[in-house]
Amino acid sequence: MSDATTHLLLPYILAAQAQKHITHNEALRILDGLVQLSVLDRNLAAPPGSPADGDRYIVGSGATGDWAGWDLNVALWADGAWLRLPPRTGWRAWVEDESLLLVYDGSGWIGTTPAALQNLALLGLGTTADGSNPFSAKLNAALWTAKTVAEGGTGDLFYTMNKEAAGDDLGLTLQTGFVTKALVGLFGSDRFRLAVSADGSTFFDGLSVDNANGIVDQPRLPRFKAYTNYDNYVGVGTWTKIGLNNTDYNDQGAFDAANNHFVAPVDGTYLFGATLLYKINASATARMRGRLVLNGSTEIRGSLGEISATHVSLATAIWLQTMVPLTAGDTVELQGYFRVADGYFAADHTSFWGCKVG
Repeated sequence: MSDATTHLLLPYILAAQAQKHITHNEALRILDGLVQLSVLDRNLAAPPGSPADGDRYIVGSGATGDWAGWDLNVALWADGAWLRLPPRTGWRAWVEDESLLLVYDGSGWIGTTPAALQNLALLGLGTTADGSNPFSAKLNAALWTAKTVAEGGTGDLFYTMNKEAAGDDLGLTLQTGFVTKALVGLFGSDRFRLAVSADGSTFFDGLSVDNANGIVDQPRLPRFKAYTNYDNYVGVGTWTKIGLNNTDYNDQGAFDAANNHFVAPVDGTYLFGATLLYKINASATARMRGRLVLNGSTEIRGSLGEISATHVSLATAIWLQTMVPLTAGDTVELQGYFRVADGYFAADHTSFWGCKVG
């Protein structure tokens, strides 16, 4: 018969043994050291200088001093001496300085986090998951990195998201204070969309890409084309605003037809163009000029044009084009001018257009 138990090696009290209390107390000391095992550290290779009674350690590799040869064993300080407790397969130990639970697998202490987690109903990382958000994480940084070729991977990394049908939604929701400010993805179709919102309820598409042909659209890009539906009379020697009172298109209502000018909805760089078609009044010798004007008074550099030869009514035209940086609220208007003789700027083909380009 063995004189110690199989798993914890607790000493038996033998028949007719003298001083049985010594054996009993030794067994209690080992039990006290091993039951609900919690160690202070698992990396020390030499005993600490001033241990307290009951302190326990998993001895690190290359142990020295009183721990020499005790690598991976549990060292217990009891009654003024170190007691060696050799681990057995299945022992569990809580490492206090790491808040980590370890298990001894027969050759080393390993973490208890399983290698695979399958079919979990809820997973919360730093926060509590619930039915609406079965995976929830509360953290300040996250990293996804490719498994390298040296590690047996390909060096590539793909993050895949999938929806059941084209009419479903798939995307990223970007929020501030849990109010959605932007959506990126495939919403209600397979067309890629980037939409933004000020209040989390009304959204505007800033970018849209047709998945069938790759054509990019900016639905909210400020752009317009305005024209006059009547002949604008202009006298001699006076710059006159052209009455552009209709639009072929006018995204965001940026062209103010009531006041015959464009109003910049946002800061940016804008490209403008215009056509002034001549219509005779009494003489075809009129010298015709055109320009674009900022805020009703400043001629935009590079927008001035003139034709001084004899004109052909409803055939001679000036084409203007320029680019200019604008601040939100700035206005741009088209003006015409005649020298020598008066005339008209003809309906329909006298037009003004523009768009934001940067």
